[in-house]
Amino acid sequence: MAESQASSSTSEESLRSAAAVVPQKLQTVLDRIVRATAECKSVRGDAPDPRLVAVSKTKPADLVIAAYRAGQRHFGENYVKEFVEKSNAERVVSDAPDIKWHFIGHLQRNKCKQLLGARGLWVVETVDSERLATALDSACQSSGRQEPLRVLVQLNTSGEDNKHGCSREDLLPLVRHVREACSHLTFCGLMTIGALAQSLQNSTGNPNSDFEVLTACRTEVCQVIDVEPSALDLSMYNSLLQILLFQLGRLCCQVLWLAPC
Repeated sequence: MAESQASSSTSEESLRSAAAVVPQKLQTVLDRIVRATAECKSVRGDAPDPRLVAVSKTKPADLVIAAYRAGQRHFGENYVKEFVEKSNAERVVSDAPDIKWHFIGHLQRNKCKQLLGARGLWVVETVDSERLATALDSACQSSGRQEPLRVLVQLNTSGEDNKHGCSREDLLPLVRHVREACSHLTFCGLMTIGALAQSLQNSTGNPNSDFEVLTACRTEVCQVIDVEPSALDLSMYNSLLQILLFQLGRLCCQVLWLAPC
């Protein structure tokens, strides 16, 4: 019993220590974003400010709340069950009332209804097929969700077999399907998971080919659906924070989604 209590005490102390440094870590990431954005705006004065999404998968609610109290509002989750439980946790509900959750993991059609049970679901970034879009649209309808759910279409820009996302050839038909056949969804932009090897190769400052494909595809989509590029978000995940910040800042990204925790 004594050993169990000691272990619990140590775990709680470790969690408090981790939560205490979250504001500092978050500020470090935000400072890098500010520098990258300033570099971009020195070239293009109309460059948009990026948005940071803190990827909180596997992180306890206490760390989410610590980041929220430090000013962070957008958080990303990968796993449906964990996400639903975390978003409905009593402390998160009470201490983070206007949190905005992004679902960024691969979504199976049979999990759409469960996903809609997440409190504060702001956007689903991983719609990669017409069948998934239809299933998500139906789940929104059956759940009684009052407002359309924002979605991003996930594109496989690297062509890697282990990456989810639609092909470039299937992109426009999928966008049309979301806009025309899914009344409970709102198409908001494109998302990709950049190839790690690609970022390593381009760490000296050369353009990142994944992001170049993503921006080119946004241009194509905008021409077809007749909207300005600024109306559509771009989301690109990659674990190489410093490299990706430089690339996206240099290329004047629309939206930045990264993991500071």
